[in-house]
Amino acid sequence: MNSDILVIGGGIAGISAAARLSGHASVTVLEGEEALGYHASGRSAAMFEREYGNRAVRALNHASEAYHETANGGVLSPRGIMMVARADKVAGFRHEIKEMHLQPIDLSDAFAKVPILNRKTVAMAAASDGARDLDADRLLQNFAGEARRGGASIHLKSSVIAITHDAGGWHVETARGSFSAPILVNAAGPWVDEIARMAGVAPLGFTPFRRSMAQIPAPGGHDVTGWPMLHGAGESWYAKPDAGKLLVSPSEEHPMTPHDAWADDMVLAEGLARYEEMVNEPVTRLETSWAGLRTFSPDRALVIGRDSVRPDFFWLAGQGGYGFQTAPAASQLARDLILGAPPDLDADLVADLSPARFAH
Repeated sequence: MNSDILVIGGGIAGISAAARLSGHASVTVLEGEEALGYHASGRSAAMFEREYGNRAVRALNHASEAYHETANGGVLSPRGIMMVARADKVAGFRHEIKEMHLQPIDLSDAFAKVPILNRKTVAMAAASDGARDLDADRLLQNFAGEARRGGASIHLKSSVIAITHDAGGWHVETARGSFSAPILVNAAGPWVDEIARMAGVAPLGFTPFRRSMAQIPAPGGHDVTGWPMLHGAGESWYAKPDAGKLLVSPSEEHPMTPHDAWADDMVLAEGLARYEEMVNEPVTRLETSWAGLRTFSPDRALVIGRDSVRPDFFWLAGQGGYGFQTAPAASQLARDLILGAPPDLDADLVADLSPARFAH
């Protein structure tokens, strides 16, 4: 099957790029799993926080905010964020709240907002109303619908077996057939370097890191609906209300090889213990647990652009924990660069995201 552009990967990166490109070119999306967003995209905590990430990531967040608020009725809803810390974490706490633009709040206000906080261990708190829930599934389906309406062809259960290149462009063999196109977009999440190697393109040094999650019942039978997302200082844990329950993560970053990740019981237990130290309601039951891989480039910013040696190979990778919140701006930049349109983003930011920054 021939098209103008082949996109490998049906997570939020690949499907948003396909949505932007469809209508301008014939696009084929190849996803190895039985559903879109099966791996990291389907296991996201799904928050939008403008000031989360490094400078380049924050710029993409800012550029994506209006889309999240308005496109297709918007995907954001109020949540807020609160960071809490023990008395011995003053320096780290002050640094983190400055980086995240949080404001210190009285402990009485913190205890009123989240009544399970432990008054013996929580010595400092800071908060912001800026963080919002992001409906990740709705965003993914919105982009998928846009891609299909634009004529994109989406193929599931189409894991890549081999990639070759000749004068006619790229040829990709999958479990469900052969596909060809002049341009190949590598949006394969944790597998991006593996796809590059298969294509004969030098890998850039991406690292997938595991992040585990557990769902627990609402602590003490409280109504958690209006609670903010809670963070332990030093990214030691976080807890997020979700459908009347709490999602609790140990916030670990353990390097992994690309695979269908699962939670490590010991890591999860250690993270839950850090959470329990700061609250007065013990965890008595896990309803379910899972893990995902957050894939980062060496400098932890996204990589968006044509390969320095093989310009018909396009990188859309390294979303880390920022894939959903950066997707509108990242996919628009990918569209502009692939189609040769002037990017809306600042030229310095485009350079900061380019794979050329890793060229030797």
